[in-house]
Amino acid sequence: MMDTREAVQRAKAIGLDLVEVAAKADPPVCRVVDYGKWKYEQSKLKKTTKSKAVTRLKEVKFRVRTEQHDYNIKLGRAETFLDEGHKVRMQLQFRGRENAHREIGFEKMERIKEDLKTMAHVDQEPKLVGRNIVMVLSPLPEGQRERKFVLSHGDLIEEDDFEDDDLDGEELGDGELGDDDYDDDDDDEDEDEDGAEAEDEAEKGVEEGAQ
Repeated sequence: MMDTREAVQRAKAIGLDLVEVAAKADPPVCRVVDYGKWKYEQSKLKKTTKSKAVTRLKEVKFRVRTEQHDYNIKLGRAETFLDEGHKVRMQLQFRGRENAHREIGFEKMERIKEDLKTMAHVDQEPKLVGRNIVMVLSPLPEGQRERKFVLSHGDLIEEDDFEDDDLDGEELGDGELGDDDYDDDDDDEDEDEDGAEAEDEAEKGVEEGAQ
């Protein structure tokens, strides 16, 4: 431990620099180094660490009839994923007769896009894939993000408030997102949709019999 001025003089005496490496320590820690070389090494280390970071594709699922409370919770969850630096795939699923009114699904996707504009930008615009509409969002730069979806008591929505069956996560590389990057629908959801279609077929048969 020594006075800062004395430390600077000692560093200059041997042709080096005094660089602070731990500002929050008590007392702060400094090193006597070649500042240009030290800065280059730190930059190189930062790039290496960044390249090893894993980006995940998270998923939040909606229905045409998702109620406002559930909608808020789901968007709160999406904001959490975006705030952690992950991409988010928004998926809206149609069931039975809802397939005849797909424009309602696209309207809901536009609403989601508008509600999350303070957290994300659109990587993939809403598009129809089978019986679903999908959209992919990427987080805005950290300093530009602003969360909006909170609970009635004023706290940000926590993970304990989420439904367990809303999420599918994947690790992503640097490539473009394609249909193969996404998980298939859960078996339970397929069974629900098949059941809804069977119900429609049964109703159709009854109507034809009545005629």
